[in-house]
Amino acid sequence: MSEINRGLFINGAFRDGSEGKTLDVLNPANNQLLASVAVASIEDVNQAVEAARAAFDQGGWGVAKPKERARFLRRIADGIRKNLEDLAALESKNVGKPIGDSRWEVNAGAELFDYYAGAILIHGGEMPPVSAPGIDLTFRQPIGVVTCIVPWNFPFLMTCAKVAPAIAAGNATLLKPASYTPLSALGLASVAQEAELPAGVLQVLVGPGGTVGNAMVEHSLVGKISFTGETTTGTEIMKKAAEKIGRISLELGGKSPNIVTQDADVAKAASSSPMSVFANTGQDCCARSRAFVHQSVLDDFVNGFIEATKNLKIGDPLDDQTEVGPMISKNQRQISLDYIALGKEEGASLAYGGTIPSDPSMVDGNYLIPAVLVDVKNTMRVAQEEIFGPVLCVIPYKDEATMIREVNDCRYGLSGSIWSENLSRAIRIAKAVESGNLSVNCNSSVFNEAPFGGFKQSGIGRERGLYALEAFTEVKNVFLSIDSQFQS
Repeated sequence: MSEINRGLFINGAFRDGSEGKTLDVLNPANNQLLASVAVASIEDVNQAVEAARAAFDQGGWGVAKPKERARFLRRIADGIRKNLEDLAALESKNVGKPIGDSRWEVNAGAELFDYYAGAILIHGGEMPPVSAPGIDLTFRQPIGVVTCIVPWNFPFLMTCAKVAPAIAAGNATLLKPASYTPLSALGLASVAQEAELPAGVLQVLVGPGGTVGNAMVEHSLVGKISFTGETTTGTEIMKKAAEKIGRISLELGGKSPNIVTQDADVAKAASSSPMSVFANTGQDCCARSRAFVHQSVLDDFVNGFIEATKNLKIGDPLDDQTEVGPMISKNQRQISLDYIALGKEEGASLAYGGTIPSDPSMVDGNYLIPAVLVDVKNTMRVAQEEIFGPVLCVIPYKDEATMIREVNDCRYGLSGSIWSENLSRAIRIAKAVESGNLSVNCNSSVFNEAPFGGFKQSGIGRERGLYALEAFTEVKNVFLSIDSQFQS
């Protein structure tokens, strides 16, 4: 798969858009042209929806046996692994992601298809006890045609996290990747085509959210929308879905806390935490961008954190040694620079980084040295608004109750970490923090088998695990009377 087909993927085949328009895709490491891809029109969206509905109805995907659908998912998983190096290189060139991270994410995408190939075999209904004489059954049935819209920061992984459970559950799926990063989604379409996934089960449409995305959301035959992206767009999608009472799942922004208590292993927390906020160059809704550090360990943590950050290798995404690559665009980098300046205006101090590297090999790319802001107050805009860049805000605290109140004084509630050697304290804080996913003494809290999603304005619904299959199905209840005299 050294060459990716750059057309729209509709009804099992690649083709040009009906209006002949194309979109230039840039490499964020040097801002050079990487590819030109076909752009969908409203007519293309309508044709894709019709093809999806036909696959669901006439094609039989909606009533196919789970083991049959599982067979196709396993083929796709095998195809992803077969093309892992090509897909990973494509992801790194398109996103600016270090190649080691891309390899991990592509493999994780394959594991998602494997997981749902197995999970769909055990996912089903129940037999709830009822008060009437008879048997009550619940069934899980696919919704029909679903739209999945994925962001530019984890395009391949998020594509797999939505498409795998959607088609496993029996839905026909429309996928819209972000305009910045469409290439790995087209790569997945090639894998699906090679796996002989029935035509119409997966469509991939590239184009602006304001036209193509809206059409994919508003179409009357689309019964479910699954969106990952920023909160403003999610709000608009929610409004559009409400107009037709459409099912919806949203995974939106975050301003996640990294809580370092007085009894934490400070050395471990300081050395591990940089990658909790600077991985993917901070372009991660789960980034632990607010560090709440107990006053008694503040200096040790900040000094250790900065030292570990200095040792991070910034550079070419295709270099195996690189840990931090470029940001997706110059505009996204400027947003981070503006927030750093704003933080200083608000009274914070820039303790490290926050500048553009002078290395000649990076001048043409969208690189930014990760920034550490100290003396931050939780009321500052830099502590409240999602920056989506490599910027850490360090907020000291003295007592646990005040810290928890400040952690929760935020419109987001997606993720977070707690560092403590006191298990009772860690669990107490975890229960009190208003967040959907928390980790203790580590950075990771996302697994294929476990639910993922946020509180408050970080979203609605859960992805991954069996929760994702529930999100892509409807519940039907059937009562079988065994008493001929029973009246409803």
